[in-house]
Amino acid sequence: MAGRVLRRPAAHWTSPGGERVLVVAPHPDDEVAGCGGTILLHRERGDEVVVCFATDGRRSRSLGLSPDEMAERRRLEALAAARTLGLTYVDWLGLPEGDWCAPDFHRSVRKLMDTYRPSLIYAPSLVDYHRDHLSVAVELASVLQASPDRSGIRMRAYQVQVPLTPILTNLLAVTGRVSGSTRQAAADYVSQRGSLERCMRMKRYAAAFHGVEGGEAEEFWELSVDSYCRVHPVTLVETARAFQGVWHLPLRDPVSYLTDLDRRRLLRQLARA
Repeated sequence: MAGRVLRRPAAHWTSPGGERVLVVAPHPDDEVAGCGGTILLHRERGDEVVVCFATDGRRSRSLGLSPDEMAERRRLEALAAARTLGLTYVDWLGLPEGDWCAPDFHRSVRKLMDTYRPSLIYAPSLVDYHRDHLSVAVELASVLQASPDRSGIRMRAYQVQVPLTPILTNLLAVTGRVSGSTRQAAADYVSQRGSLERCMRMKRYAAAFHGVEGGEAEEFWELSVDSYCRVHPVTLVETARAFQGVWHLPLRDPVSYLTDLDRRRLLRQLARA
């Protein structure tokens, strides 16, 4: 019902084929949560896709594992999900979740960028509440800002538990026909079942809101690399106020979609400046 009243025009995902796609995931599972179905669509079109896992996810408290055991568990889960998504290579930085230094991230990502030379990057954004998500978005912008070859790169910000809402969504990937593989990739992350189910719920909301067939869709904020850098200055992560995300109770989900709308409009204006 809301979609009929509030829906804004959004371009539909497409790919000419032959693209070099980089997905930057703050934690193992964020690639499935944010753009798992879209990765499958890229692979169908013959695009090369590499996922860069920034941190090792050791601070998850599920399954009663120690931090080291959890880090290894999530690494193995990430490799299983990568196979489900048809990926032949992932870049595991393995930075300790919640306790990593920007220079380590910069050094590894610069090396990957120089070697892989992506034309399209899927990345987190400041529309989030997790500290690592915010930090990875800001530090990635810093790496791109210093890159002399950034002008040819396109950016797509994905959502993880925090909706972009129609204010920022300008690209929609209809992923219903690959939903079986997306769900299998999510199931590969046994330790993150609860959070991923919330993200799968958001994909169903997106399809219903935009009135597309197939039952699932993924929403993105597509912007130029310069706009991404402008929206994510290094100084902002220290003062960024967390957005509201969806939680385990679906009845609470409208709160995350209806709050902080002014802040989203401000980010949109900043990107267009």
